[in-house]
Amino acid sequence: MTAELVRGQNHPLSQARLEIRVSAGTPIVAAAALSDENSRIRGAEWVAHPGAPTQPGLEVSRQAAAEHRLAVDLDAVPEAVHRVGVLLALPAAAAGPARFGAVAAPFVAVTGLDGAQIASYTITGLEAESAVVALELYRRQGAWKVRAVGQGYAGGLAELFTDQGLPQAHRLAGTIDDAVAQGLARSVQAPPPRTADGDRSRQTAAPALGPDQSGTAPQPGQTPPMTPYGGQTSGGPGQPAPQTPSYPGAAPDPNAVTQPSTPTTGGPVDYSHPRRQNAAPPPPPPTAPPAAPGQPAQPVAGDATRWSMDERLYNQVWGMFEDLARSTAAYRSAVDFAESRMDKELDEVLSDPRSRIGGQGDAVREAARARHDQLVAQAGEVLDRDLTQLAAEAEVVEPALPPAYARWDSPVWHAYRVPMEIPMALRLGDLHLPEADRIRIPMLVRLPLERGLWIDSGRTGSSDGSFADSHALGRLALETAVAHAARLLAVHPAGEFTVHVIDPAGSGAQPLAPLVQTGVLAAPPALGAAGVADVLGRLTQRVDLVQMAVRGGAADSLPPGFDTSQQLLIVNDFPHGFDDRAVNQLRYLADEGPAFGVHLMMVADREESSGYGPLLDPLWRSLLRLTPVPDDHLADPWVGHAWTYEPSLVPPGSQVLQQVLTQVAAARAKYV
Repeated sequence: MTAELVRGQNHPLSQARLEIRVSAGTPIVAAAALSDENSRIRGAEWVAHPGAPTQPGLEVSRQAAAEHRLAVDLDAVPEAVHRVGVLLALPAAAAGPARFGAVAAPFVAVTGLDGAQIASYTITGLEAESAVVALELYRRQGAWKVRAVGQGYAGGLAELFTDQGLPQAHRLAGTIDDAVAQGLARSVQAPPPRTADGDRSRQTAAPALGPDQSGTAPQPGQTPPMTPYGGQTSGGPGQPAPQTPSYPGAAPDPNAVTQPSTPTTGGPVDYSHPRRQNAAPPPPPPTAPPAAPGQPAQPVAGDATRWSMDERLYNQVWGMFEDLARSTAAYRSAVDFAESRMDKELDEVLSDPRSRIGGQGDAVREAARARHDQLVAQAGEVLDRDLTQLAAEAEVVEPALPPAYARWDSPVWHAYRVPMEIPMALRLGDLHLPEADRIRIPMLVRLPLERGLWIDSGRTGSSDGSFADSHALGRLALETAVAHAARLLAVHPAGEFTVHVIDPAGSGAQPLAPLVQTGVLAAPPALGAAGVADVLGRLTQRVDLVQMAVRGGAADSLPPGFDTSQQLLIVNDFPHGFDDRAVNQLRYLADEGPAFGVHLMMVADREESSGYGPLLDPLWRSLLRLTPVPDDHLADPWVGHAWTYEPSLVPPGSQVLQQVLTQVAAARAKYV
C-alpha cells in the first residue's frame, strides 16, 4: 500500500534499487546528493546533476524537465554515505517562474523498478524558495527509510549546498546552471493540468487473452501468435515465423531475455528503460470536452493514464490497437455465427423430404438468408460505429506524436532537435486490418531493443508483384533498414547510439549514402571477408567484456575509454562474405548482444542462405521480421489476427532524412 507522506514523516524501504519520480507544473532541475552521518556533502563528486548525471548509486536526468525519473541503487553508494537527498530547483537561466510559490506544488514518488509506488509526497507551502530538498533516503540501524523533507531555499542551489556544508557550493551551483542552460531549448514541456478523473474509458472492459494467458489459441490455418516481447512461435519448414509488434498488455514471455544493468562510469545503476508494466499512479491525463447527449465523446491526444505525455501517447496507441483488434474480432465472430446459423437452418430444410420441393422450402430458405443478412448488417453497423470513433481518434493522435512515434512525413521532424533522454518506444511502421483499411495503427517497439531486426529482402506471400526484379526489392530493403537506423540514431541522445555497417560486396553504396555522407557511422562500411571478420570480432569481444563485467558485479571495471553506448550492426547482403566462423559470431550477437547493448539489423533473403540448412533457423527466429513492402505476416497474441504491416519510409524526394542525420552528426561531434 502506498504511503502518502507529509512533511517530516518517514516510511521504511524494503528494496535497494529504486526510482524517484518527479512531476511539476513547469520544467525544473532534479539532482541527488550524498551526505555523511553529519548531513554534510563532502564534495562535488557526491552530487549527481545534469552536468554529471551519474555518481555511485545515482543517476539523474540530463536536462530541466516537467517530469523526471531518478535511479537510485542504495547498495552501490559508498559506505560513508548515510543520506541520499533528492533536490529540486527552478532553472536560473530560464525565463519562467523564479519561485516555487508561483507554480503547482511538485509531486515526488518513490517506486520500485516495476513501477509499484512505495511512498509519495506533495511539496506544499513553498513561496519564495527556488530550490528545495524534497526527500531524503537515510540509514537507520542498518535499514533504509525515506523521509519527506520539503526544506526550501530562496537563494537557490548555492544556498542549499552551502547549508549542507559543501565546499565551493557556488561553483557547483554555477556548473549546474551552465549544464541546464545548454538543454533548456529541449526541455520537456509541462503536462496538462491535473483533473479529477484520469482513467480512460474503453469500449471493452475485459482484456482479451492470448494462448499464454489461458485464452483460446488460434485455430489451425490462422497465423500463430507471438509472445509479447519478441518471442515467437516457429513457422513451418522453410517458412518465416509470424511475429508480433511489442505492445504491453500480455503476460511476459518466461523465456525472454531480460535487460541487465548496463555499465556506467559511476556505478551499477541500470540506465536502461524498465518495463513499466505497473507504473505508479500518475497525474491524470487531459479530459475531452463534454459531448452532446447521444453523441460519442470527442477524442483527445494523450487520453490515457500514465506518468508523462510520452507514456500516455504510447498507451493510447496501444489502446487503439486493442480496440481495433477486438472490434474486428467481434465483427468476424458475428459473421461466422450468422453463416453457421444459416447453414444449420438450410440443413434442417434439406433433411426433410417434404420441404425440398415446393413453395414451403423456398420460403424457409429465403427466411434463413434474410436472417443471415440482417445479422451481418447489424454487425457491420456496430463495426462502422467503432471504426468511425477510432478514425477520429487517429486523426487527433497522429499529429500529436513526438518524433520517435511519428511518420517521416510528419511536420514534427522539421522542428527536430537531438533529444536529451531516450523515449519509451520507437515507430517501425504501421499496422492495419482488411476490415479497417483506412485506419493505421503505429507499430511501436520498446527501447532499448530487446531483439534484433530482420528486413526481409526476399519475395513475400502478399507482394503485389511490383518488384519483379529481386535487386530492386533488395535495394528497397536496405533503404528501409537505413530509415530505421536513422530513426534509432535520431531518438537517442548524442553519443549514446553507435551504428556499424557490414556491406561485403559494396552493393549497398547508394542506399547507405545518407549514413555515410552525413558522418553518423562509427566507421565506413566494412567490405570483403576481412572487413566482416574485423567488425564481428570487435563487437563479439565487446559483448564478452560487458557480459563478464555485469555478471561479475564489476560494471565499473571496464577498460578506460570503453564505449558504453548502444551499438547497432547493419548487415547487408547476407550470407555473401560470411564463412562458418562469421556465421557463428553473428548468431552469438543475435542471441547475447541485445542484453548487453549490441543490436543486429539483418538485410537478407532467407532463401539465399538455404545452403546452411537448419543451422540458421534459430537466427531467423530470434529476429523480428519486417518487410520493405506491405505484408500480412504479423500476428497479435490476443485474438490471433494477421495484421498487414507497412514499413515507415521517407517520402520520395524528401530531404528530412539528411537534415535529421546532419543534426545527429553535429551533436555527436560536439559530444566527442
